[in-house]
Amino acid sequence: MSQARHDVVGIGNAIVDVIAHAEDAFLAQRSMAKGAMTLIEAREAEALYAEMGPGIEMSGGSAANTMAGIASLGGRAGFIGKVKDDQLGAIFLHDIRAAGVSFDTPAAKSGPPTARCLIFVTPDAQRTMNTYLGASVELGPEDVDEALVASAKVTYLEGYLWDRPRAKEAFRKAAEIAHRASRKVALTLSDPFCVERHRAEFQELIKGPIDILFANEAEIRALWQVADFDAALAATRGLVEVAALTRSEKGAAVLTSNGLAEVKAEPVSRVVDTTGAGDLFAAGFLYGLTNGRSPADCARIGAIAAAEVISHVGARPERPLKAFVAERLG
Repeated sequence: MSQARHDVVGIGNAIVDVIAHAEDAFLAQRSMAKGAMTLIEAREAEALYAEMGPGIEMSGGSAANTMAGIASLGGRAGFIGKVKDDQLGAIFLHDIRAAGVSFDTPAAKSGPPTARCLIFVTPDAQRTMNTYLGASVELGPEDVDEALVASAKVTYLEGYLWDRPRAKEAFRKAAEIAHRASRKVALTLSDPFCVERHRAEFQELIKGPIDILFANEAEIRALWQVADFDAALAATRGLVEVAALTRSEKGAAVLTSNGLAEVKAEPVSRVVDTTGAGDLFAAGFLYGLTNGRSPADCARIGAIAAAEVISHVGARPERPLKAFVAERLG
């Protein structure tokens, strides 16, 4: 096995987030499922954007956020995702490269525009996402850079991208390349509604090519259709090498062949916006894992990274995580 040039390469939706504050009544009037991600079409995206209050535009996408977090921690990260050659595509390209992440997927010259996610943050800091996937769903197996995937210790797959057949082909191709190069493959379940759409296929992936699994409590319970977390743990045990399961204020649990490690949530003086909490937990965990840390240490780094991102608006770190984590770890 050749020496890895990257710690992690992520494959996912390349999205520009538009974030605005909203009251619960705004969501209720539009029948939005609070705290969830809903896929919308172009016309609905335009109408909803017109109804939003003042917003902040910044690059997002779950796996892309995770890669930005790894780079902020001092890790070597790459990203594969599809944008169009348009204004939002240029913003995404600039932001992810400026964050220190390798990104060379060619932009589409035609077809749908760059994806955008309209995010409404309510006073309780919950985020409700309405996503127009646009160009991101055009990602196909031809976009998977074999050399890039083979160069990474871990290839990280975003469950949100599992909605289109060609993206599934890209995932499977990447997993095959990674395993052929004796690397690891990770999957994040992304969202309970995503799990509901793809439960059987996700179960098949977890029992097959996936080595490392990320999920929150709602997602893992939805995956196995069980009512409590302990039952979900029991159903997951032994299926993957590592399962990192987050539980919001209850912290995180990490299942490995050596047993269960539990880590408390990192204290936060004020929760402003939970957008990106799971993405940054994954960033911290994967950074620790690819740098030889124990499962408990990986989860602690993940918890610290998540604490930073929920303390401000936006799904990417505002301060260098390397220094922030070092300060918290003591």
